[in-house]
Amino acid sequence: MSESINNLSWQDFEKVDIRVGTITQAEIFSEAKKPAYKLYIDFGPLGIKKTSAQITVLYSTEELIGKQVVAVVNFPPKQIANIQSECLILGAIGGNKEITLLSLDKGVENGLRIG
Repeated sequence: MSESINNLSWQDFEKVDIRVGTITQAEIFSEAKKPAYKLYIDFGPLGIKKTSAQITVLYSTEELIGKQVVAVVNFPPKQIANIQSECLILGAIGGNKEITLLSLDKGVENGLRIG
């Protein structure tokens, strides 16, 4: 059974700023309501942005360091427990709500735009 998909215009899509970054720091986010990590992601010329991610089922903090990921960087900051989340890391959500991060098959420069 397929989910309903709302169409959006190309102009709408162009408003979403999706970039490549490398996780430089990952730690357990003990203040979060659900199991999560605090992540610090280097987006090159955009600087380092922090976020929270509920990816503890499939990833350890150690294996996240150095991993290139894909994230939306132009949402307004969102307060999550005691941090301001500055980006939204992207992943595929499985049937049991486990999240597999989107990543690149070859390393690229941090900050490159996805389009």
